[in-house]
Amino acid sequence: MATSTSTPPISFTRLKQIANDACQSALGGIDCYEHSKTEGWNTTIINSILRSLISESSPAGGTPSYKYAVNSTIIQHLVPTSALNKAKANQESSIPKTEESDAKISTSDSNADATGTDGKPHVGRRGMHSATGAYWNEKTDGMWSFKYEGGEGKGLDVVISVIWISL
Repeated sequence: MATSTSTPPISFTRLKQIANDACQSALGGIDCYEHSKTEGWNTTIINSILRSLISESSPAGGTPSYKYAVNSTIIQHLVPTSALNKAKANQESSIPKTEESDAKISTSDSNADATGTDGKPHVGRRGMHSATGAYWNEKTDGMWSFKYEGGEGKGLDVVISVIWISL
């Protein structure tokens, strides 16, 4: 089942805070997507979330009552949003303002090669769809998904899913 009626081991509000803090810790100091660093970012995010989940759901001195699985997916935008804004600002400041030149300024990508399958210019985002399903005890097991909002200005999206299974 893709939905869960179980109560999570940690409140949804706290799960969101844990995920947001993990993403901020891994990505807060970056300016843009760098493919060579994504493995490290994902590892930091996942380990941070797992440590918090285990710590906060374990009885004092005991072991957790749940098994956890955490997935972190980092998706690169075609062009970082910040780069699009800088390019547009540079283009507008380098063109003398006349009626003729104003008519040619466009917010879309002027590179004819940068088009999507629909023939329209790319605007800096890639499409992505993710789904998870599971067969389990709906009363004790569950899953939760989160999208980190802080990545958009850095040219990336981060989607996290957490699964818990009662022992």
